[in-house]
Amino acid sequence: MDKRAPWIITLLLVTVLNAPQAFGANSFKIITSFSVIEDLVKRVAGSDITITNLVPTGKDVHRWELTPPNVLAIEEADIMFYNGFGLEPWMRHVEAMARDSLTLIALAENADYEPLPISTGQFKGNPDPHMWMDPKGAAAYIDVIAQTLIEHYPEKTEAFNTRATEAHEALAKLNRTLLERLQGIPQTNRLLVTSEAGMSYFARAYEFEYAAIWGVNHETLGSADAMASMSMRLAEKRPQALFYESTVPCIHMDALAREVNVSLKGPLYVDTLGASDSPAYNYPAMLRHNVEQLHEGLGGARAD
Repeated sequence: MDKRAPWIITLLLVTVLNAPQAFGANSFKIITSFSVIEDLVKRVAGSDITITNLVPTGKDVHRWELTPPNVLAIEEADIMFYNGFGLEPWMRHVEAMARDSLTLIALAENADYEPLPISTGQFKGNPDPHMWMDPKGAAAYIDVIAQTLIEHYPEKTEAFNTRATEAHEALAKLNRTLLERLQGIPQTNRLLVTSEAGMSYFARAYEFEYAAIWGVNHETLGSADAMASMSMRLAEKRPQALFYESTVPCIHMDALAREVNVSLKGPLYVDTLGASDSPAYNYPAMLRHNVEQLHEGLGGARAD
């Protein structure tokens, strides 16, 4: 455990003693760990509940450090939805400071969805936390969110159930759209290579062979051994393109792309949504954007 944790927590708590309230007067108070979880929770909670998100859009959820406003929100909240399976290493600080009345819900760990192991790197073999990269995984998150909200706010049961049903329908439609779009990529071109191993569930859902340099972003990025291993694999497989992610420096992928003389495409959005004016402004848009990047890089037919 991080030996600095008690000092960090004490400093943060002292800093927020005189800070303004994070939620205002709203009696329903929820926090989410990062933007993808926030988007999914909003689809069930609607406008009846105030939601405060901790990791800002565009930031790396793996490497985040809690801020005084984060601590204030944690102090005031009723429920915190986070991903779990180690995606947010800083959750150990949240658990240390949380009141007994704060309900912590790890969506991936409670979802009725089959986990995959992390395929490479320091955490190889541990459950891969990136379940939301398959719309069916996101749908399993929706079920956990709805169940939790109903348990805490039973007077809103009908509204939560209605929104959860609508979210399931939207995710099923999104899945069909992605399947149809990806049909244009020849099977021989379906080798997907990224920096972090965050696309395993996407690859399973849409029948891609998948490889990544490292397992998760909070381990050592682009070690010499990992880069050499990937270079050998790429020389053998000869993919159509390599892809970098929005929260990861593209230096490692750029070096590999130059070495094996293939295109570098991206960014793909995995651990965060994009800004409100970006093509990945919400969860469905994020997956649609990623699919278009794959289409362009792997030789799919152009959209009409």
